[in-house]
Amino acid sequence: MSKPITSDRVVKRFVILLGLLILSPIVLSFGFKALRVFTESPKNFIAYFLLGLGIFLILFTVYFGFKTIKTFLDNLFQK
Repeated sequence: MSKPITSDRVVKRFVILLGLLILSPIVLSFGFKALRVFTESPKNFIAYFLLGLGIFLILFTVYFGFKTIKTFLDNLFQK
């Protein structure tokens, strides 16, 4: 039996989603800027790490957004 979804949980998910929607493009743009600035090998790995982290955050934000909207709709149309 699943736990009932409260409106507090939905609000917390929307706040987390809003933070991810702001943070993930910023990290991705920092990765691209670092890739352009850092050309030597040790610092180049930082740029690739930021780029990979940004891409992961973008994909996770899309997934989390769909899950949050589903949670909201389940809460809205409870039986």
